[in-house]
Amino acid sequence: MFQPKFKFTNRIVKNLTYIAEFRAFILNAPLVPEWEVSLRRDAILRSAHSSTAIEGNPLSFEEVSALADGREVMARRKDRQEVLNYLETLDRVTEFANREPFTVDDLLEIHGIVTKETLDNPQDEGVLRDRQVRVINGFGETVFMPPLTEDVTELIDEFLEWFNSPDIDEIDSVIVAGLTHYEMVRIHPFIDGNGRTARIMATLILYKRGFDLKRFFALDDYYDHDRPAYYAALQAVDPETIDVTEWLEYFTDGVSDSMKAVREKVLGLSKDVKIPQRTWSGCVE
Repeated sequence: MFQPKFKFTNRIVKNLTYIAEFRAFILNAPLVPEWEVSLRRDAILRSAHSSTAIEGNPLSFEEVSALADGREVMARRKDRQEVLNYLETLDRVTEFANREPFTVDDLLEIHGIVTKETLDNPQDEGVLRDRQVRVINGFGETVFMPPLTEDVTELIDEFLEWFNSPDIDEIDSVIVAGLTHYEMVRIHPFIDGNGRTARIMATLILYKRGFDLKRFFALDDYYDHDRPAYYAALQAVDPETIDVTEWLEYFTDGVSDSMKAVREKVLGLSKDVKIPQRTWSGCVE
């Protein structure tokens, strides 16, 4: 079974403390239902825009919003389809989070939705890779070589055994999401769409663990804001030890930053909301 390697540094502990405080404030804030719908929609749109933008999709946030509303957008078919696929996957996160146990077929289904009608070879959509891939930079240089193709099935099985085990119940939800994100990227189980699938899986974990039941958080915004830092954090992990402490420092930075942004929005929305006062007898005045 997959056994993650990391240490709780001062930076990670500090971030987890801030995250807990921000989350408590957001979940306990007096918000009218319309505002909750607005915050949820904004988070979904920003996730779809940022996660596809990281992979090179040129559509603007306004164009992503238009697609979500069913309006036409002047763009390449592939670019439109990538966004629509991601929106569909986000819409089904709650469904996938409730599948027990979460199986390789569920993972393949997620990948199939993420990549539907966008890959050069449609046979690569929703299946584990059958050939070696590599990650290259803008200069054509290899910056990451994933595990051998013949090892992918075993690595995914080992990861999902851990994912479904009671062991993760003892680990903070944010840490589990970060570990899941990294391991999916490290294994690189697909020909394409690995980053988007990894980010969906992190989102799924946060919902599954009850961390983001209202779905207000858009973590992908943080990665898209500084893509070099995102890639640097992923590549900072020693391929020999696979100690992901440095990655988790970055990941918890991102969750804290994203939740702080939501907290500021909630503050702005709820500052004029009047909370009913109760008398000593418990009656609302």
